[in-house]
Amino acid sequence: MASVAEMPKNIEITAENLQEELHRLQAQRESLQRELAAVVAHLSSIQTALKALQDLMRTSAAEAAPAPVEVSERTDGQPGPVDQAVLAEARDRPTAAPQRSDLEEKQEPKPSTPRAGASPAPAKGQAKYGKLTEQIEKYFAGTGGRVIRARDVAAALGRDTDAGSINAVRSTLDRLVGTSRIQRAGRGLYRANP
Repeated sequence: MASVAEMPKNIEITAENLQEELHRLQAQRESLQRELAAVVAHLSSIQTALKALQDLMRTSAAEAAPAPVEVSERTDGQPGPVDQAVLAEARDRPTAAPQRSDLEEKQEPKPSTPRAGASPAPAKGQAKYGKLTEQIEKYFAGTGGRVIRARDVAAALGRDTDAGSINAVRSTLDRLVGTSRIQRAGRGLYRANP
């Protein structure tokens, strides 16, 4: 056992050790508080930047979304029923910023009031929209009833450069199936009507 004379010395050493530990812990706490303040400031700036980018993406998507398009089967110049497939495509479009070629292809100008007696000229976007449909129908007319993948149709039309172009071809194929102009032969597979 330790003698009574050594006990105060041990208590003094222990107190010094605890005092040093206290100073070390206080310094560590101050360091951690500074680090936490820096992380909170960085987090705040990241959140602000992210919110600004999300607002910008929403604004870009809203500007890029085409206005509802009137599609008419009538020949008297009066507007027909709204094409539900076009509205569904606009609704299902991803929220990511669209590619420039997609914007040029799908954005519809605001309709203007035609002059009396004048036949309305197709808008630039409508001409491209109709052009893709016509290209696909023409392509399927020459396939002889073979089953074709959507990606192969996109490649044949030169529209396989990016995912947006391929998806535009797929959407058009689905519309053509919906209007019974071509047949779906399986998942992602299509063929001309017999």
